[in-house]
Amino acid sequence: MSKTLSTKELAKKIINDEQTLILDVRNTDEFDDWKIEGGNVEVINEPYFNLLDSVDPVSGKLQKDQEVIVVCAKGGSSEMIADMLEEDGFTDVYNLEGGMKAWSEHLEPVKIGDLSDGGSIYQFIRLGKGCLSYFIESNGEAAVVDANRMTDVYEKFAEEKGVQIKYAIDTHLHADHISGGRELAERTGGVYYLPEKDAAEVTFEYAALQEGSDIHVGNTSINVQPLYSPGHTLGSTSLIVDNQYLLTGDILFVKSIGRPDLAGKAEDWVGDLRDTLYSRYKELSDDLIVLPAHYSFAEELGKGGSVSARLGDLYQRNAGLKVEDENEFRKMVTENLPPQPNAYEDIRKTNMGKITPETEEQKEMEIGPNRCAVEG
Repeated sequence: MSKTLSTKELAKKIINDEQTLILDVRNTDEFDDWKIEGGNVEVINEPYFNLLDSVDPVSGKLQKDQEVIVVCAKGGSSEMIADMLEEDGFTDVYNLEGGMKAWSEHLEPVKIGDLSDGGSIYQFIRLGKGCLSYFIESNGEAAVVDANRMTDVYEKFAEEKGVQIKYAIDTHLHADHISGGRELAERTGGVYYLPEKDAAEVTFEYAALQEGSDIHVGNTSINVQPLYSPGHTLGSTSLIVDNQYLLTGDILFVKSIGRPDLAGKAEDWVGDLRDTLYSRYKELSDDLIVLPAHYSFAEELGKGGSVSARLGDLYQRNAGLKVEDENEFRKMVTENLPPQPNAYEDIRKTNMGKITPETEEQKEMEIGPNRCAVEG
């Protein structure tokens, strides 16, 4: 029997920038749509059915003594291929437990930094999906921003830190993944915040996330200041945390900018997007550290696996912030768009409370990469 590797162990390898060789045995179309990525990750794709008789199609591409991690959709086919590789004389083969389905759900916490008065901010990296969520804690209390649906991870983290989750905040109505914000608030007795302009069709109670109504974590000086920043959605609202960090939601990323079309409103919202990026954010301190809700490229992962950048630096190097001509900008964000996220309409309905899919269906809805960015 081949050895197994957990998603947590794989995440640590990628975050630590270790040399990682993956043999992905899914069909080529599935592989091309979505794969494991990282700065030092090499991936070879050879469909499972090509290896049923023999591992010869890949044996020439691999060294017998190098570490090989075999991956499939759910962990079954890859286990068989890993066993066959061992029988063929490969000495360091692992099967990724749960396959890409489990990889899609793994959340890895990384500390971003300390806050004034003893608090801390953490980024939860969903490496298999490119989603980023945040855990802000101070003086025994915590706020979770843009939570994924795997709420138990945040609850366990809060327990380890000895803090109570008081607030769950969504910067906007998500379209690429199912939000865990409302469920997290219900489970912890906290308050769920959502921008009012994104909540026109929601079927549940929420607290309005709005500029001018700051949120205080831990009854100390840790301040979470909402900043209305429409463009990805009509209600998109950024958060300035402790006057150090700018949580941009899906408005601004490290290497790209947010797309305005996931509610079918690209032409209507492109002006809002430009105003937010070229006016509202411009008025903020260049020294704010941008913490987005997603990343699209493996090279956006920085030291220790975090995804962040100084706002002033992004105005120098992010192509989406350097389009001076308004018509050219409009064309870029309405025509140069990747495919829309898988099942995004049903994901939006789920996040509105209009439908409540079973857990397995929710997992299937989220399979695949995030596609919230304009491709520059």
